[in-house]
Amino acid sequence: MPFRPVSPEKLSTAVVRQVEELILRGILQPGKRLPPERELAERLGVSRPSLRDAIAQLQEASLLTAKPGAGVFVADVLGSAFSPALMALFARHDEAAIDYLAFRRDMEGLAAERAARLGSDTDLAVISAVFTKMESVDDNNNPEEQAALDAQFHMAITEASHNVVMLHMMRSMYELLRGGVFYHRQIMFKQQTKRAVLLEQHRMIHDALMARDAAGARAAVEAHLNYVERALMDQQRAERHENVARQRLDHELKG
Repeated sequence: MPFRPVSPEKLSTAVVRQVEELILRGILQPGKRLPPERELAERLGVSRPSLRDAIAQLQEASLLTAKPGAGVFVADVLGSAFSPALMALFARHDEAAIDYLAFRRDMEGLAAERAARLGSDTDLAVISAVFTKMESVDDNNNPEEQAALDAQFHMAITEASHNVVMLHMMRSMYELLRGGVFYHRQIMFKQQTKRAVLLEQHRMIHDALMARDAAGARAAVEAHLNYVERALMDQQRAERHENVARQRLDHELKG
């Protein structure tokens, strides 16, 4: 018979499973500091020795890391997603940025479609809350804050898709974006007209999700990223033209 005796799960094992689940679901993010030992043990309802055992197991699995005098943190599990050499190579070639946007368009379109179908009402409430923040800063001429909320909005959609592989892949994509490897999102917010257009595009995505219109949500995401791609290509073209113009001016002045 295929049955074996059932043994009760150790408390430390239960803690490990809970922390792993929180990291997998993207709730505990890289760099997040865990509460102090006493507080965390109380929250989990376990003894401090059981908690220490669990933390040791998670450190051995490279999911947590201890910093002397600072505490225990979620490890940077995305740190090795792209090597520094590959990131530098991306940054030197314009076509990499276009390929990056194409990848995002495919993945985020699918994420929006899944979020409209599978996201809970709470998931959609999170997306709506982020969009409300985007509306509130639209006229404040704060490109950095707008860019941060833009990324938060797109990540909230990915989280609502409830696909953990997609979640961590897209989080690594945004880390590249935040680091300026491909382009600075702030470029998209330099002109008031562009900011208004971008906000309206995000409104279309938001409204389709709230209506649980899966096809509409995907189409709205794709239209938005098509616009971003065109703006980026226009910027790259303008920079090339400016370089040629400066060469001509230099030639005329020296000639």
